[in-house]
Amino acid sequence: MEGLEGSPPAEPEPGREVAAPPVRLLLAPDDLERSRLTVFFRALLAIPHFIALALYGLAVIFAVVLAWFAALIIGRVPEGLHHFIARFIRYVTQVNGYLYLVAEPWPPFFADRPYAVDLELPERVRQSRWTVLGRLILALPALALSAALAGGGASFSGGSISGSSSSFSSSSFSGDFSSGDLVTACAFLAWWVGVLRARAPRGLRDAAAYAIGYAAQVYAYFLLVTPRYPDSDPLKSPAAEHAEPHPVAVANADDLRRSRITVFFRGLLALPHLVWLALWSLVALLALIPHSLGTLFGGRAPERIHAFLSRFVAYGTHVNAFLWLAANPFPGFTGEPGTYPVEAQLPMAVRQNRWITFFRWLLILPAFLVTSALGAVQFIAGFLGWWAALVTGRMPEGLRNLSVWALRYNAQVQAYGLLLTDRYPYAGPVVTWAPPGAPPAPAPLPEG
Repeated sequence: MEGLEGSPPAEPEPGREVAAPPVRLLLAPDDLERSRLTVFFRALLAIPHFIALALYGLAVIFAVVLAWFAALIIGRVPEGLHHFIARFIRYVTQVNGYLYLVAEPWPPFFADRPYAVDLELPERVRQSRWTVLGRLILALPALALSAALAGGGASFSGGSISGSSSSFSSSSFSGDFSSGDLVTACAFLAWWVGVLRARAPRGLRDAAAYAIGYAAQVYAYFLLVTPRYPDSDPLKSPAAEHAEPHPVAVANADDLRRSRITVFFRGLLALPHLVWLALWSLVALLALIPHSLGTLFGGRAPERIHAFLSRFVAYGTHVNAFLWLAANPFPGFTGEPGTYPVEAQLPMAVRQNRWITFFRWLLILPAFLVTSALGAVQFIAGFLGWWAALVTGRMPEGLRNLSVWALRYNAQVQAYGLLLTDRYPYAGPVVTWAPPGAPPAPAPLPEG
């Protein structure tokens, strides 16, 4: 297949399944500059590709049916069908990269050459007949997660399996977010920034790239291109390689082990914390009034209130990490630093820009949209992780890291909204970040 290096793999022994290499997302270097004109008309410019994908998708439906029967009979997909389906998945990924503003150039038709957002797909290998027979059922968890990340996942409705492309073209620019998926939220916000500033925000671009890459893995597994199950770990995505540092981080020291009994009753066990967190939220809102006035007129947050609100954000991170199975121990009720495996690290009080402080209530609104989308992703990751932990006693690493990503972004949104920092939340898929040397220390509560 075009774009792959090396010689074809050796023929496997008859009846033996061969481990397949992963489906890899490829991202070309990006200066993040965008043309205002092409951004404004992005959905219209992609219409020729929608038509091509619909026609291609009809042919792929028949190809997948033939591939399924062939894999059941001979244990592998015929080479011609494999490359035909793989090329379609690559084309879908390229079009999605353009449509969702992850890339700027107009993509080629039918993936006939490399693109700024591309795929490295494996050559065909022998597949287990049992996994082929039950592929639809096996793929359901990945399809659910893909729907939260990239829309409809591998949708066959309307004679097209172009995934989330068609839904975005008809709804995103009109403000319809009924699907609530991450890539649509990121693309909508990036569209506004692209029109106003002729640039794509790094965090939104990388979050959308991760979602597109995971959807491509789901397509490849569901459509029998590879027997390798999709890997949801955001740290393995090339979109996480150029994450920007942020003063609010989340330290992750979780070992993935889970107690089955506490997993089963996790919702009930979290109830006391949810009640206490709700009461603490009311006090935090009252504390925000003098905190806002002090930051606005003094240019710097009052230290005692800053420390109190920092402890509130840290406690909320502990509670949500426990609730969504990102960590196992029962958390304390004080948010004390250094007491939990997944922990928010917040900066000390520093001077902040008064203009950003004054308009904070307005500036934070776009971040709420991303928070909502990541919350849906965290819900799916927690639900799937609940079943996995009950069976295996462990939380899958990819699902845990997805949840920690959501926790980190939520902590940054809270810190921004509570005036703990004037750095805007970074949406990209990074789970843990710390500057050289010691990690940023959480703000302690003052004595007295």
